[in-house]
Amino acid sequence: MTMRAEQEDRFLAHSGWAGAVRTPLAGDASARRYQRLFKGAERAVLMDAPPDRGEDTGRFSRMAFWLRDRSYSAPDILAEDRASGFLLLEDLGEDLFARLISANPAAEQDLYTAAVDFLIDLHRYPAAEFVAPLDGPALADLVELTPKWYLPGVGEAPNDQAGNLPRLVSDLCARIAGQGPVTGLRDFHAENLIWLPDRTGIAQVGLLDFQDAVATHPAYDLVSLLQDARRDVPLALERAMVDRYLTTTGLGAEAFGFAYALLGAQRALRIIGVFARLTLHFGKPHYLGYMPRVWGYLLRNLAHPGLAALNDAVRAGLPEPVPERMQRMMDQCGQYPTP
Repeated sequence: MTMRAEQEDRFLAHSGWAGAVRTPLAGDASARRYQRLFKGAERAVLMDAPPDRGEDTGRFSRMAFWLRDRSYSAPDILAEDRASGFLLLEDLGEDLFARLISANPAAEQDLYTAAVDFLIDLHRYPAAEFVAPLDGPALADLVELTPKWYLPGVGEAPNDQAGNLPRLVSDLCARIAGQGPVTGLRDFHAENLIWLPDRTGIAQVGLLDFQDAVATHPAYDLVSLLQDARRDVPLALERAMVDRYLTTTGLGAEAFGFAYALLGAQRALRIIGVFARLTLHFGKPHYLGYMPRVWGYLLRNLAHPGLAALNDAVRAGLPEPVPERMQRMMDQCGQYPTP
């Protein structure tokens, strides 16, 4: 038995869950691991977030308490050992939005409407006082992942156009700096939302992944939801949900549309860099399958007339993720040191 397994056993024993049956759950792009626990008729979820790999359960639990204080359906914290990196969580079930839509496509509009209504309600509150800002400089810093990882992964040398992307993003973000900020859950999409039909109103939207919450523009989580790297959201539904958000909040369509396109482009650029790093450095090649969809979002957002300079830089500096380039990255899977 490894030292980590011994720590896990001690935590579960101390929490009253010794001897529970443990079933692995799907992980994410982080170092965290999840298990569903069964103890008779009781169920819970164990989060294993190793501190020596940069994880901190405190970020999750603090945000969970903030959300629950406002009657949102974040999991209840049943037990925590922050020093060792373990959390025992309420099990919200298995009805992920993405899973329900796959089984019943007719449910898609109602589920996305519920998610957008949750964001509308969340954005009534000032940003949580303890979260970090995701502002222009921070958004620009995240774009640096793309020339750093994507270019060498597809066999391209650094170039001035790609290297200039962070500065362009920072300059454009200055135009939306006065809008918001609100609390952004950041990884807000159909794989991280659970339908809770036994609850009422906004509480029917169960929340899973919010430890990286930030203070950011109101459009950020809406783009995350509607331009999902993992699944296609029909364009008509995307537009209808943006219209619903604008109609309910009263925000101006022109200014919000610019911010939505800019943040959509920024997210796509960052995700392309993240997926390249996950493949090349961490040996997780399945993310490459999402790359063409993300590239499509990038080009669609860059078509906004206010993003002409960024569009020019992307088209001149970043090659398209065609199959040959993705295969080249696949061939280097897990072999690339930090550049």
